[in-house]
Amino acid sequence: MDAPLWTDTHAPGLDDLPQSSVRDRLRRAVDEPMNLVVQGPPGAGKTAAVRALAEAAHADPANDLVEINVADFFGRTKKELREDPRFEQFLAGRSRMAKRDMINRVLKESASYAPMSGDYKTIVLDNAEAIREDFQQALRRVMEQYHRTTQFVIVTRQPSTLIAPIRSRCFPVPVRAPTSDEIEAVVEGILAAEDVPYDEDGLEFVSGYAEGDLRRAILGAQTTAERADEVTMSTVHETLQDVGHDDDLESVLAAAEAGDLTDARKTVGTLLDDEGYDGQSLLVDLLSAARRRYDGEELARLHRLAGDIDHDLVTGTDDRLHLAHLLSTWGARAEGQS
Repeated sequence: MDAPLWTDTHAPGLDDLPQSSVRDRLRRAVDEPMNLVVQGPPGAGKTAAVRALAEAAHADPANDLVEINVADFFGRTKKELREDPRFEQFLAGRSRMAKRDMINRVLKESASYAPMSGDYKTIVLDNAEAIREDFQQALRRVMEQYHRTTQFVIVTRQPSTLIAPIRSRCFPVPVRAPTSDEIEAVVEGILAAEDVPYDEDGLEFVSGYAEGDLRRAILGAQTTAERADEVTMSTVHETLQDVGHDDDLESVLAAAEAGDLTDARKTVGTLLDDEGYDGQSLLVDLLSAARRRYDGEELARLHRLAGDIDHDLVTGTDDRLHLAHLLSTWGARAEGQS
């Protein structure tokens, strides 16, 4: 998708969030800053809700909202972290620093900066189910040290992975999977704003296709609109039945096979973040692509690896890390056979 994503261009404001309980809880955090745990299933709108909170709370959200995806830390090498433009100012000249210390430094330095506007800033830790316990202990200490000027928002699908001292310092904000009616209302508003013709059957089909994932519904509607100039039952069916990412999936397998895990992880991240995939559906499509690329014992080995990864994905832990593990293991085996 080359056009700007509708999930970005039509990001909701606080009053536009479809779930009244989420709106009410976040409004309280605007007037009375507090640490939050925003919890719910993939695609429910957790990150969009947090960004809406920041827009309402900060006069300069571009500078007073700091978003850190936990997978950016635990799924990357030290070299990749040092070269990331968001972190390099904190890590320049520290090539011998242990990865754990690098992570702690980025977090502490981000929290220590004074807010650009108002009395506090917001630090968001997304995909927090991947946070190791030792890092959580460091996070707890930073939360205690900078509580007067920094609001911490932890976004996770699995709040039970957080240690008790962190949960006790945060107000929970449950975000449930949106209903079909809520999904249809959001998509209808976007289509109207984009001046894209649609009908009720098309909205219903998009909602069913999304299976409770609001991000997937929005991106599915955008894909249909770009290809067919309208969102109807027939255009949605024709478009989304045919939409695939065969080239991307092939490139992931080829990159892993060649040992280029950085490129493979980057493509996986794009598919998860921008194309509406969750971990299990991406694993299924990767195996479909693999069946076109491999056969015999080679394909069987990949399926055995995927079986282990599928079990990990079902437990609800971070999709990126488990898929990255599959690719690195597969790449190592492929290299050993060459």
